[in-house]
Order: sequence, then C-alpha cells, then structure tokens
Amino acid sequence: MKLYADLPGRRTAQILADVGMFAWVCVWAWVGRFVHDSTMELAAPGRRLQSAGSGFRQQMTSAGDTVRDVPLVGDRIAAPFRQASGAGTTIEQAGTDLVDAVTQLANILGWVTALVPILVVGLAWALLRGRFVRRASAAQRFIDSAADLDLFALRAMATQPMRKIAAISDDPTGAWRRGEAATIRALALLELEDSGLRPPASAGGQAA
Repeated sequence: MKLYADLPGRRTAQILADVGMFAWVCVWAWVGRFVHDSTMELAAPGRRLQSAGSGFRQQMTSAGDTVRDVPLVGDRIAAPFRQASGAGTTIEQAGTDLVDAVTQLANILGWVTALVPILVVGLAWALLRGRFVRRASAAQRFIDSAADLDLFALRAMATQPMRKIAAISDDPTGAWRRGEAATIRALALLELEDSGLRPPASAGGQAA
C-alpha cells in the first residue's frame, strides 16, 4: 500500500493535510467538550434541589424520630414530620430529574458539536486519501514490475486533458504506435504525476 506520493511537493501537501486533519479533530473534540461542560453548568440548580431536598428529608426524619419518644402522643406528633420528609424526597427527586435531563442534553450537544464538522471534513479527506492510495498502489505494481511506460502513456491519452497531450505531441497516438520513446515517456509522466509516482530510473530517469 502506498500512502504518500513520490513527488516531494505533493508528498509534503499530503503530510500537511494529514496533520491538519488530526489538528481539526483535536480542535473540535475540545470544542465539543467545552460545549458539554458549559451546558452541564445548567445542572447547578438541580444539584441544589437535590441537596436541599435530601437535607430537608433528613431533618424531618430526625425530628420525627425525636418526638416519637414523647409518651402517649409521640406517634401523633411524629406523623407530620414523616409526611414532611416525603416532601423532601419529592424535591430531591425533582433535582435528580433536572440533573439527568441536563446531562443528557449536554452529551447530545457535545457529541453533535464535535462530530458534525469532524465527519464532514473527515469524509472529504478520507475520500481523497483513499482515492490516492488505491490509484497509487495499483500503479506502483505496474511501474515496479517493468520499465515499460507504454501502459501509462496509453492511459494518459485516455484520461489526461487534451491540452496537456497536445503540448507533448501533435500526433500522440501515432507516436505511441511507432514506439517513440521520448513521446511515450512524456505521456507516461503525465499519468504518473497524477498518481504521485516517479518512473523507475531504468525507464529513462526520474520525473522532475
């Protein structure tokens, strides 16, 4: 598998693109975390409700346990305190529900904020990099197996812009059929450059 081009300029651009993609992921991961943490600040009232409800419930329960020991009327006096402690439980549960809702919202906002830009740019990056790797890896097998550039010259005539081909020869097909080495090499270099490859030295030197 060929991950990077042979040509220095294109290889440098690919490396910078990979580094840039890594930096892009790190930046948006940090932004997503920041959004998550900022949203979680909305849970502060819920935590206060939890604390207040829990404290109130404990105090009422403790007061009820204390007055329950009063002779004759202890149970009757303790009953209102026990009922009040139930209100504390309700307040505590309301705080818990609020914290849970804010936590869920923070998780959703954090992930969406991070993943959307990462996936949009990452998909384009992956498609371009994958296309290059497939094309360069396939071309590398042919260029490494033989010094003959005929195949790449033929492919250039089928895929390269006409203006580039015309700049090489007025009759590229005829030159290819006649086996004109200079024209064949020039055509092949067009295709190899798009694949990020240099021809082997035995095929007439390396591309500039």
